[in-house]
Amino acid sequence: MHLSIIPTLLLAFVLQTSQVKFEQLIGTWQLVHFDAMDQMRNSQEYQNATPAMRAGMEYKINNRLENTIYEFVPGDSLKYTDYVRQEIVQKQAKVEISSEDVLTIQTGKEIRKAKIVEFSGERMVLEPISTNPGSGKLVFEKIN
Repeated sequence: MHLSIIPTLLLAFVLQTSQVKFEQLIGTWQLVHFDAMDQMRNSQEYQNATPAMRAGMEYKINNRLENTIYEFVPGDSLKYTDYVRQEIVQKQAKVEISSEDVLTIQTGKEIRKAKIVEFSGERMVLEPISTNPGSGKLVFEKIN
């Protein structure tokens, strides 16, 4: 009878130890995939666009991917690029990770949250938590 509790205890141990720690994030991460970009590519607007318009959209997608960099620095800080009125700007934020692997990024009064749904030392998948669902997951790869 007491042996039946062992799988439950093992699962609890694995779940407890799988929590992502801030120290594991330290380094530079680049966005390599964003589900919303696939949704845009599958949209009627994209499908019906002229080749020149599609090329312009692809340029914007690639520009967004190449320029979305998250640099987690020791302590509780994040330096990242963001877009403000079509321009790339550098920002700095405070970061917290909850025991449920929810990443909270606070820049001044603005707070963004995302669930870390997959993590290895080289790859991180975030799912934004927002009132506007449907933006999809963001896939980052560690570059430094």
